Amino acid sequence: MKTIAVVAHKKKSFGGGLPELRSLLTEAGIAEPLWYEFAKNTQAPRQIRRCIRKGADLVLVWGGDGTVQRCIDTLVHAGASKEVELAIVPAGTANLLAQNLGIPQDMRKAVDIALHGNRHKLDIGRINGEHFAVMAGTGFDALMIRDASKGLKDHIGQAAYIWTGLKNLRNKSTRARITVDGERWFKGRASCVLVGNVGTLLGGVDAFPEAEPSDGVLEIGVVQAESGWDWVKVLARTAVGHPEKSPLVSTGRGRKIEIKLAGKLPYQLDGGDREATRRLRIRAKPHAITVCVPAAS
Repeated sequence: MKTIAVVAHKKKSFGGGLPELRSLLTEAGIAEPLWYEFAKNTQAPRQIRRCIRKGADLVLVWGGDGTVQRCIDTLVHAGASKEVELAIVPAGTANLLAQNLGIPQDMRKAVDIALHGNRHKLDIGRINGEHFAVMAGTGFDALMIRDASKGLKDHIGQAAYIWTGLKNLRNKSTRARITVDGERWFKGRASCVLVGNVGTLLGGVDAFPEAEPSDGVLEIGVVQAESGWDWVKVLARTAVGHPEKSPLVSTGRGRKIEIKLAGKLPYQLDGGDREATRRLRIRAKPHAITVCVPAAS
């Protein structure tokens, strides 16, 4: 019989809250799962390590992309990512990984997927020593995420990203050199560099239409917008599903990506901001973790 654990960001809300989750698990015959709660994403790794020590076979993660990212990173570093199955109960602000995997905003369905859904081997990326499942980037994207404080997200949800995005539209671009699989791929000014493991990003934007999170490669996109009007043109192309057709956008894919910037910029991974740097080393790690997905996927 499987040992099932719940790792929950107790400040995140979803449906009837954690009491409903307990009730649904009891209804499914799981009366005493391992149960660990925490108040900050940075505390998630400690709880995942406790799950591993206790022999958990399946971990239900209650939280958003930032919580899931910390859990995946810990599982991979501990060497347990292929033995421990991970299920997402999407209680965050954006829940981009859950959306891309087809996990709905319905707690009963999410729990059913965790217990009875298909098991899927998912690629992840590694950036400067840390793992991500959705996306990573620098420039406009990272500044938007950095400025969307926790309080603002709690108050207005996804609209926080719209607000901070508008604030950063006029930021100057930075000179960048990018190599993909050892070959020089881009050299010039960039206002945003985004590396994606999945295709659909915030607000349903299909940034990488060809992305497949189990194909062993990562997608990369560079935006060279210098004004608000430039961004309008880029987003218009993206809205109709063809961002690569914009003259201000370059897209590609590969297993190894290195980004060198003229000056330090913050970067982000799965919605969490990190300290400024001039160099980003990114690698794809194929089929690195087992996730629970709908049976129809």
